[in-house]
Amino acid sequence: MILADKIIDLRKKNGWSQEELAEKLDVSRQAVSKWESAQSVPDMNRVLLMSEVFGVTTDYLLKDELGAESVPTSPLPEDAGKDLRRVSMEEAQAFIRHRKQSAAKISLGVLMCILSPIAIVLLSVGQESGVVRLSEQQAAGLGLLPLFLLVGGAVALFVLAGLSGRPYEYLDKECFETEYGVSGYVREQQEKDRPSFVTRLVLGVVLCVMSAVPIFVAMLWPENNEIGDFRYAVAVAALLALVALGVYLIVNAGVAFGAYAVLLEEGDHSRETKEAQHRMQTVASIYWGVVTAGYLAYSFITMDWARSWIVWPVAGVLYGVIAAVYTAVGKKN
Repeated sequence: MILADKIIDLRKKNGWSQEELAEKLDVSRQAVSKWESAQSVPDMNRVLLMSEVFGVTTDYLLKDELGAESVPTSPLPEDAGKDLRRVSMEEAQAFIRHRKQSAAKISLGVLMCILSPIAIVLLSVGQESGVVRLSEQQAAGLGLLPLFLLVGGAVALFVLAGLSGRPYEYLDKECFETEYGVSGYVREQQEKDRPSFVTRLVLGVVLCVMSAVPIFVAMLWPENNEIGDFRYAVAVAALLALVALGVYLIVNAGVAFGAYAVLLEEGDHSRETKEAQHRMQTVASIYWGVVTAGYLAYSFITMDWARSWIVWPVAGVLYGVIAAVYTAVGKKN
């Protein structure tokens, strides 16, 4: 067992992220990453400090012939003493492929959900302004049809993505160990995909920010008696289209690239965070159930689909705040 794998093994047994270990050793996260991927080795002073931090001997760290026998760690995490499932190279590669395929399904489903109200917005406002020669019932019916078709298709995509991911659920919910060479391979793929991830993320954010432009254009557009308020409906449709495309890119990039953090147990997928998320599941189920019920009830009662969609980004931000507070309180306790 080489030094790189011993550092990974001991760090994970203590439930630390690379950032946390780097802070304890007074080095950068990049330095720890290079040690773990065997791109470089720590100097002797760092090895001595590492032995104190991990509670092991320097012989154990430096001698490859010494395997992963029981060694004391401090402090002990909740999963100390448990036999952790080991992830092979084949499992890691299959999981990365699965996340990329799921990213396509999930991001497309999200895009369809955001686009779903466009038809009813255009037809409803167009009917009221006289641009669309339909009765109120016909406009509502024709508008609701694509809405339900798009939402239904999106739900199907979400279900398919969820079912295909069941064999890998333990990676998100349980603590595990990786076999020799897996961590190095994952980091190599992570760095290889990082430029594409950053590009999609930045472009997605830019599209979301620029989505308000059509509204301003509609406000500046000269008044036209034949079109009237219909121009605002077109602006809302354009806004939703830009938001849908931007969110599509963000979700697609995030889901696919997130596979590396899952396998490395870093960031939001660290062992400490997994424990907090496990406790948060009940709260999340109740929260999103209430939000969905409120959205549908308000939208169908008022038929104000042009504005009711705003509940989703607001609910998403609010949920993030609730989750952060819940996690912080859990860590404190």
